[in-house]
Amino acid sequence: MRTSTRIASVLTGLTLALGGAALTAPAAHADVTACINQVERELRGGEAPDTVRMACYVGLAGDHEHCVSGLTEGGVTNGTAVSACRVAAQ
Repeated sequence: MRTSTRIASVLTGLTLALGGAALTAPAAHADVTACINQVERELRGGEAPDTVRMACYVGLAGDHEHCVSGLTEGGVTNGTAVSACRVAAQ
């Protein structure tokens, strides 16, 4: 077997092995439920309104600024909104 063929085979094997590892690695887990639960704790057991749920979904999509503004417009304090949106995107 020629050296160039052997090198190509090794590189192909490495590419397949590393690509398979990347495909089977666990994905980052975004958690809308944790965002909603954090807001509900501030509401002291009250159920989060639909505006909160929508803002948390916006946070899940990665739009932190709109998530925070959506929560604060819904009556959530700024500190809770910032941390809840951060949790949604994780």
